[in-house]
Amino acid sequence: MRGEDDLDLPTYADVAAAHDRIRPYIHDTPILTSQTFNAMTGAELFFKCENFQKAGAFKARGASNAVFSLSDEQASKGVATHSSGNHGLSLSYAAGRRGIPCKVVVPRTAPEAKKAAMRGYGAEVIECEPSTTSREAVFKEVVESTGAEFVHPYNDPRVIAGQGTCAKEMFEELGPLDALIAPIGGGGMVSGSCLTLSHLAPSTKIYAAEPEQADDAYQSFRTGQIVAYDAPTTIADGLKVPLKERTWHFVRSYVTDVLLASEQEIIDAMYLTWQRMKIVMEPSCAVPLAAILRNRAVFEGKRVGVVITGGNVDLDKLPWMKS
Repeated sequence: MRGEDDLDLPTYADVAAAHDRIRPYIHDTPILTSQTFNAMTGAELFFKCENFQKAGAFKARGASNAVFSLSDEQASKGVATHSSGNHGLSLSYAAGRRGIPCKVVVPRTAPEAKKAAMRGYGAEVIECEPSTTSREAVFKEVVESTGAEFVHPYNDPRVIAGQGTCAKEMFEELGPLDALIAPIGGGGMVSGSCLTLSHLAPSTKIYAAEPEQADDAYQSFRTGQIVAYDAPTTIADGLKVPLKERTWHFVRSYVTDVLLASEQEIIDAMYLTWQRMKIVMEPSCAVPLAAILRNRAVFEGKRVGVVITGGNVDLDKLPWMKS
């Protein structure tokens, strides 16, 4: 692993610059509350609804920052990435707004709704087997044959800075919170939140929420080194990827704890959110609420920001449907 001096880590100045750069291309998404969930958790919860974001996910922030940071010469060759769905979708959106080519390597098991939406934005979708090893091998071939600019889904300083604009908007609207919780897969949203809040509200505790069946960040946090699973199985399809060096730096340095939720707890929290808040969200986005409900004592009596990271759901395969 490279030393931290070699990581090219973004700073809060990069977050502020990213926010100015991407404002024309993103929504300042609403923050919703729920008296029902406040009563269930004993906390005052503020849900940042990135399911209403452009391309349906928070990743439009990081992708737009990366795309619009490129020089004209770099942009002319297009961009490429590998993604389980939302980053590829968001990069497709951003590339379309700039009018440049985009290629996305996607696991063949990714939701069809996400793959169709990528194509709708003009991207070329290249399918691979559902493992990190296959994804990275196929992607290497794509980049070598096209010369496209690689925009990593999360281990990229431009992407992390862009994701940090979400917490910045929350702070500007709500002021300092006692805690913020977001889902963690590769760690881009959590890292951006750490970057922003360590500067604007250092007393805010940051929690990451993760499925029990894909608990690599949880294991990393407890062992003090990156633990990576190649192909975990969980309904939270956006949280299957491992931490990388940059995101691990932020998790290790700033996160208070990584909290887990079972598959059934995730499904129940997703169902409750659809039922009570009347909003569409993905299984991955239900993990924070599931973790709060499981760890009520941690959050009780506190003002807590909850990031709902995306709303790109395959409506024909909702997890509570009978097969």
